[in-house]
Amino acid sequence: MTSSPSTVNPPKGLEGVVATTSGICYIDGERGVLAYRGIDIHELADHSTFEETCYLLWNARLPTATELKELHERLAEERELDPAIIALLRTAPRHALPMDVLRTAVSALSFFDVEEKSNTHEANVHKATRLTSQLAMIVAAYDRIRKGKSVVQPDRSLSHAANFLLMLNGERPSSTAERALDIALILHADHELNASTFAARVTAATLSDMHSAVTSAIGALKGPLHGGANEAVFQILEAIDRSGADPVSYVKGMLAQKQKIPGFGHRVYHSEDPRATHLRQMSHDLGHSSGQDRWFDVSKKIEEFVKSEKKLNANVDFYSASTYHILGIEVDLFTPVFAVSRISGWTAHVIEQLDDNRLIRPRAEYIGPVYPQPYVPIKKRQEDKSQPEEKLVREG
Repeated sequence: MTSSPSTVNPPKGLEGVVATTSGICYIDGERGVLAYRGIDIHELADHSTFEETCYLLWNARLPTATELKELHERLAEERELDPAIIALLRTAPRHALPMDVLRTAVSALSFFDVEEKSNTHEANVHKATRLTSQLAMIVAAYDRIRKGKSVVQPDRSLSHAANFLLMLNGERPSSTAERALDIALILHADHELNASTFAARVTAATLSDMHSAVTSAIGALKGPLHGGANEAVFQILEAIDRSGADPVSYVKGMLAQKQKIPGFGHRVYHSEDPRATHLRQMSHDLGHSSGQDRWFDVSKKIEEFVKSEKKLNANVDFYSASTYHILGIEVDLFTPVFAVSRISGWTAHVIEQLDDNRLIRPRAEYIGPVYPQPYVPIKKRQEDKSQPEEKLVREG
């Protein structure tokens, strides 16, 4: 028996492959459309809140006033961490990356979840609520602990966005800052089968638990080809600000060195990323209200040049960099803050997967040596020193 090459080569990275059906997120990359449960992201960003968006993702409809009030109350009740989790955060090495700490802490949360062993729909919605509250607390608490500051307790009267900024910065945010983060959380809540969401669904499909699925998602999000682009964007903004360089000249220099400009282009959208539309305005408004207009001004010059020179549109990461910085968020917290939002979408997909589960087990197109190959005894094998050493190549 011999192997024969396939007549159709599968796309690298499963690009364009439909892996499942889902009623959660609708994307039209040609028209620049993003919708949750059929509701356009522009409508949600203009009129909704993160809490209402969570309800929509988890329950497939918008809540009534009573249901939304009850969700606020449940999120407030779950906004607490077992002392053992705080102790874990305190024992993390100072050099630990916040994403690594978040991944480890979320895994440990399962020890203290009263419904850990239940995979019913109701239990998973409860766990989604708990995890949404707890992830924000972990990110904020660890940032303060590593800076030698006291952990700030949440305020039951505040929104999820306001509570996060309170727990992070130690003071109640302005209404402008609260609304800016609230919109950012809405915009990042879900994005169909991105790498981290797919990882979560694959884990859930084995009938593992919600915490394991979310831990898988966080592990995928940590990778620089998925999360981290807005961190790279701000590093450029900071370098320009520090050196006083002309933004366009700086970016031209990067392009001359064959460097990619982070925050531009998207694998799905062929027109403007609809999330970037709102983040651009948020960066402008927040910068103006805080007296930090320079971050938006530099970003706008870079955007105009890259769009003119490379015909690339800004994506969700580009303006989120300046927005997060003005909100007082450290650069290495940008990706964890992404998780603070995306937990709503991850858990929605886990719930959907487990409601109608089938093990996700794709096949691979074999391209190895022709079968059968003989087994050569070790004494007859010749060492081949002509083979070049394998080098790790990272695409950025």
